[in-house]
Amino acid sequence: MTDPMLPFPPRSAFQLPARWLPRRQLIAGAAALPALSATALAQTQAAAPAPAAAPATGSGAAEGAVIDVNRARAAPIPIALPDFAGGDPASAALGHNLAQVITNDLGNSGLFRPLATDAFIQAAGAAAGTQPATPEFANWTTIGAQALVTGHATVSGSTIQVDFRLWDVLAQKQLQGTAYTSTQANWRRIGHIIADAIYQRLLGEPGYFDTRIVYVSLTGPRGRERHRLAVMDQDGANNRFLTDGSWMVLTPRFAPKGDTICFMSFANQTPRVYLFDLATGRSSALGDFSGMTFAPRFAPDGGSVIMAVAHGGGSAIVSVDLASRRVRQITNASSIDVSPCYSPDGSQIVFNSDRDGTPQLYIMNADGSGVKRISFGHANYTTPVWSPRGDLIAYTRYGGSEANFSIGVMAPDGTGERAIADGWDVEGPTFCPNGRVLMYFSQSRATGPQGQGFGSQLMTIDITGFNQRIVPTPTQASDPAWSPLGG
Repeated sequence: MTDPMLPFPPRSAFQLPARWLPRRQLIAGAAALPALSATALAQTQAAAPAPAAAPATGSGAAEGAVIDVNRARAAPIPIALPDFAGGDPASAALGHNLAQVITNDLGNSGLFRPLATDAFIQAAGAAAGTQPATPEFANWTTIGAQALVTGHATVSGSTIQVDFRLWDVLAQKQLQGTAYTSTQANWRRIGHIIADAIYQRLLGEPGYFDTRIVYVSLTGPRGRERHRLAVMDQDGANNRFLTDGSWMVLTPRFAPKGDTICFMSFANQTPRVYLFDLATGRSSALGDFSGMTFAPRFAPDGGSVIMAVAHGGGSAIVSVDLASRRVRQITNASSIDVSPCYSPDGSQIVFNSDRDGTPQLYIMNADGSGVKRISFGHANYTTPVWSPRGDLIAYTRYGGSEANFSIGVMAPDGTGERAIADGWDVEGPTFCPNGRVLMYFSQSRATGPQGQGFGSQLMTIDITGFNQRIVPTPTQASDPAWSPLGG
């Protein structure tokens, strides 16, 4: 178990937020990078907000590429993504790599169907290093494309310039055009940002590709694994280990701004919650409690951390203000109350408690009042997490009539419960920033006396239960947590 169980358009420019800078410093191991800049090119419509989705009626043949998420799930959007043009070998290589990142992001979402490049009639000028002002749309409708992305990449010393245009092939119009300037070390991130822009423009909701995952890396023999905190981009690239594995670590969680991680560590044989600063690489214990502290999460405003504190035979939920370090007790320790998670607006808390005899899910107001049980299946419920949309709570379910574990979701009032993934041991769900996808970890049963056959990997799945995928990691992995967008 991941939670310790006690005894259990117009031309315009914008600057990306400065808080994003430590991220690239951490991953690239370089000096703090200048803020990315972007300039809107000749957009046929305003860049924000995203357009309303087209009606979900009819065949879609003449409705254009902009559709809603439900229709894209039934029939992923056919999209052509040729290499970005480049005027010299270095620029052409960058253009190819960018197109691959964007293709993988969109294709892995399950909502887009990138078309095979060998079917392309027109290569968008990539071979010549130029790009026509307007595509020959007939060349793209012939191969079934509804959307087309063209772009140009330029490498100049340590600086790169990238622009892209998104075209609605059926309507024969440009939907968006944006240019970016940054350092070469930042090229993958530009690809993710472009994929997010395409996702939002065509589906009408924010993407989630410019994000990271913090998780626990597992190496070594079964039962004696080395646990290290690690962080990577959501597609598995730019992996970096944050701790050296001297002590077991569990349940890392991102702060709302993505600049800090809270986690549980057994450092010096004293299990307690720590904070890790991604900009400096420094960690510090969060308070000095007589009992173990565990299962932390940040409040939505990032000003406090909510967690469980063991006392006697139970555990209480407390909140620690990060500025003053003042502790506020929310529940008492007459039962085992663990795994607290705030609702997106901070008004409620979902948590796991055995107060009725078995681990079940409860919600309460942020001050601890109005406690109400919401899970009633014949099983145990743990690791609840609230969707960023506020409409669902995901959880781990095990035992009872189920031989295996499962990942499920339900509404905050307990209705609409449904399992979306199961296995011998699946645990620890975490939502992507737009609430559309869950990540969790899946473990296989050991088949030999030395732990042979055991494995632990990260998985993603859409909240409807489709498009289950393995997330690549350099080692075995558990306890994932998704960053905010851009975090």
